[in-house]
Amino acid sequence: MINQVYRLTSPGIIDVACTVPDIKNSVLLRPLYMSVCKADQRYYLGNRSKEALKAKLPMALIHECVAKVEFDPTGNFKPGEIVVPVPNTPTEDDDVIAENYRLTSHFCSSGYDGFLRDYIDIDPGRLVRVPEGVDLKIAAFAELISVAVHAVSRFDKFSHSRKNAIGVWGDGNVGFITALILKAVYPDSKLYVFGTVYEKLAYFSFADGTFHVDNVPADLMVDHAFECVGGEASRYAVAQIIDHINPEGSIGLMGVSESPVGINTRMVLEKGLNLFGSSRSGVADFERTMQILSANPNAIAYLENLVGEVVSVRSIADIHKAFASDISRSFGKTIIKWEK
Repeated sequence: MINQVYRLTSPGIIDVACTVPDIKNSVLLRPLYMSVCKADQRYYLGNRSKEALKAKLPMALIHECVAKVEFDPTGNFKPGEIVVPVPNTPTEDDDVIAENYRLTSHFCSSGYDGFLRDYIDIDPGRLVRVPEGVDLKIAAFAELISVAVHAVSRFDKFSHSRKNAIGVWGDGNVGFITALILKAVYPDSKLYVFGTVYEKLAYFSFADGTFHVDNVPADLMVDHAFECVGGEASRYAVAQIIDHINPEGSIGLMGVSESPVGINTRMVLEKGLNLFGSSRSGVADFERTMQILSANPNAIAYLENLVGEVVSVRSIADIHKAFASDISRSFGKTIIKWEK
């Protein structure tokens, strides 16, 4: 069996490579829907260092996907089952370090082929079933949801018990999903969202309050906070969080920045704050994601706000169309309907 893999060979250039999938030990999947991630977009546009591009290209993009089982030699899955493939692949066991933080783990569309291919061959242990009732266009970005679930799980471990008020800085996709997961996990906590665009803040109607970062009441304080901004602006977000967080609070850092970000360590020390980072996710986070979605149909309804343009892909030209559509999108996800 020959499989076609659509690899980014240089920024903006996608070529077809033919591979032979492993059908003796791996489950064979047919992609149904995919979602374009900002990390994919950085590679596609060449917004990574020359060293990173040289080291990781060529590779197939996309690590957010929902697929249908075509064949499983192991018997764990039946043909036709709908699953989400986990893009992180650990290569060694570790009783202390989570699979998504091990330096030896492989991650799809980051140095290893992502899911932009006609068929996906993958270890059955890297698959999570999608419950009935979950829109497949939402399941397409279950990986991003699982990243927020992972961050909240780490928050469970690192934060103290007082959670009267939690703040989320960032009105983009990551901020929206993280806030939604926090509201589902801590329904009795006050949830406040801080952003820069009033139109995007309007989507956070489930929150207990939304604030433009230029108009935050001086006496508004939170017990814990999440930074979901990223880039150069994360410096200002972290600074504002430190001003508005109570002593001994925890700050979850989730925004990605290509350059170092300054932090007011004096006030971190004075308040006894706990800063922790979160990145990617593992199988357990995907499983918890599906449990949360199943138990919270309202969350699924809110996530529908993130489904942006759905681009049917039948050719490489259509792949370029999907990435071009996503470039100008400030909120929501560009969804690829795989019809090749």
